[in-house]
This record gives sequence, C-alpha cells and structure tokens, in this order.
Amino acid sequence: MVLGQIVFFYDYRETANLFNFYIHGEGFGMITIKKALVCIDLSDYSKMTMEYALSLTSGNVSELVLLNVINSRDIEAVRSASHFYPGEINVEHFLKEARAERQQLVNEMIKQYSVPETVQVNILIREGNPFNEILSTIKEEETDLVIIGNKGKSNVVGTLLGSIAEKVLRHSPVTVISVRDRTQFGRKKGR
Repeated sequence: MVLGQIVFFYDYRETANLFNFYIHGEGFGMITIKKALVCIDLSDYSKMTMEYALSLTSGNVSELVLLNVINSRDIEAVRSASHFYPGEINVEHFLKEARAERQQLVNEMIKQYSVPETVQVNILIREGNPFNEILSTIKEEETDLVIIGNKGKSNVVGTLLGSIAEKVLRHSPVTVISVRDRTQFGRKKGR
C-alpha cells in the first residue's frame, strides 16, 4: 500500500509554476490553493516573504490576503504614555496614523512586484496579538495557505520564531510556509 509521495520544487526563483505539487496515493489528488494569507510585518523579511508568496502561488492562487497587525503591546505602550502626556499622545490618533502608514507601506510593497491581474489582493490591517490575529484571519478569510517570515522586526530568530511563527506553525489549521533568508541560515563550509 502506497501512503503517498510528495513532489515539491524547492527553488522558487527557477520554477515558474512552483506550487503545483501532487500527493499521489489512495484517496489523494491535486491540492488546490485558492487563497493565501501572507503575513507582512514591514520588516526587512517582509519583502522576501512577499517574493516567496508571489513565486509559490504564481498561476495557482486567485486571492492573496496581506495581513499586518498592530501589536497590542504597542497600543498598550501608547496608552500608558498618554497618561503622562495627555494632550500630546492619544491612542486613537496613534492607531489612525499607524493604519494609514502601514496601508501606504504595504501598497508600495505591492507596486514593487508584478502581481498578475488575475490575482485579487486584499490588505488587512488589524490590531491585537499577532498570533491570535493570524489564526482569526485564517478562519475568517478561509485561506488555504499561510506564508510567514521566520524572523520579524526584532531581527532575533528566537523571539519571532518562538513567539509568533512557531505558534502559527503549530496551531494553524492550514499549511504554513516559513520563509528563511538563505544567506543567514545557509550551511557554513566545513561543517
């Protein structure tokens, strides 16, 4: 009895139709990805995450949902500071400015890439705990795939991978692809 074989093209830059992979065996067929969630935190890794998303989903996905989350810790920090500077710092003003700035930055990122006209791109800016917001978005948007960077704004692998990306990998009801920077995580010669 053959349980299954996965065929997956691993170099996204050389293969145009990357995400066509098949699982062969009894009861399995081609996996169709119609909607992908791309987690964008606007760090240096977001560009790489976007490149992977576009390469992996080329010709296969009809919708990309780009998610950016304003972390509740940042909102709480502004709320705390507003008590000390009541006329100068305002949470609502901070959120309004943060949403506008993030929307603009994500739009600029989209313009840098050739997104096929057949792909609908939706940008979501949410507030809260990034892990919870990602899981909520997966369910609400009924996405088939999540693409997330393994590092984020902190630029410390253990911080993001341990706290957000790893949790998403463990708890997501759909497949998750964690994007890595090959130059940073590549094998060293002599090992």
